[in-house]
Amino acid sequence: MTIDSATWLLLISNLPGRNPTLRMRIWRALKSAGAGLLRDGVYVLPNSNGARRVLEEQGREIKAGGGLVHILSFNADSPEQHAALIALFDRAAEYAEAMRRLQVLKRELANLSEPEGRQRLANINREVAAIDARDFFAGEARKQMSGALADAEAALNACFAPDEPRAAHHRIRHRKRQDYRGRTWATRQHLWIDRVASAWLIRRFIDPDAKFLWLKRTKDCPKRALGFDFDGAEFTHVDSKVTFEVLLASFGLENEPGLARLAALVHHLDVGGIPIPEAPGFAAIAAGARLLQEDDHGLLRAMTPVLDSLYTAYSNAAED
Repeated sequence: MTIDSATWLLLISNLPGRNPTLRMRIWRALKSAGAGLLRDGVYVLPNSNGARRVLEEQGREIKAGGGLVHILSFNADSPEQHAALIALFDRAAEYAEAMRRLQVLKRELANLSEPEGRQRLANINREVAAIDARDFFAGEARKQMSGALADAEAALNACFAPDEPRAAHHRIRHRKRQDYRGRTWATRQHLWIDRVASAWLIRRFIDPDAKFLWLKRTKDCPKRALGFDFDGAEFTHVDSKVTFEVLLASFGLENEPGLARLAALVHHLDVGGIPIPEAPGFAAIAAGARLLQEDDHGLLRAMTPVLDSLYTAYSNAAED
């Protein structure tokens, strides 16, 4: 759908008397089309030929029911108004619910038959396609969702069709944790969310005796060190995955519920996408810790109990 992002379409309607059946039919049709509700009987869509057809069709329904209708096009008066209108079309919460269902499916695969597993994935794919159709201002959340669907497909094939080829751009080589013990790991200095969480993950779940180097210049990374979260590093962003998620996938940890929820938080804070309620508080704690600590070793020590606590809370919530 071609959209003029600076121009909007408005439907203003007034239905006579009490006609709940017609009201509900109009509401459902406009909701399905992705229209934003400004107030009762007032709907907005980004301007496009398809959007105009939808509003005109509903306008005819309203007139046939004895109501009044106006369809207007307009431009936002200010960047702030334009941003507020765009916010009406934020689909992040819908993607988050689909993501939650994917995570449940992946955890339950071992107990499902292949037809049941594939049917559940197909159902989620259809729901996501419907969200995509009304996601007029797609951003990181849609990209994150696409990556999650590809991961779920790969997990399903690994369970039921292990010889099925996978798309190369989604392939992350599986590593054995015992081959990565007592190593030196290196990343950029002045740690922030993805790097500090990745360092915590490495020491907590992959290499308990890990030693860390904080690099002023990534080109000075020693050959013996395992680089993470910089261009050319052994472990860094792949497609829609941030480094924390790549490490989970590399070491077979991505289906662990507590780590999966932590990964969603790190992803949102690092590159955006589906919002996580705890994210602002976690970022504020990390920012304060960075001000209080003299170096990155101190920052990792300070953030370790915070990440331990979040991981424990997330894990226990998944078991409830």
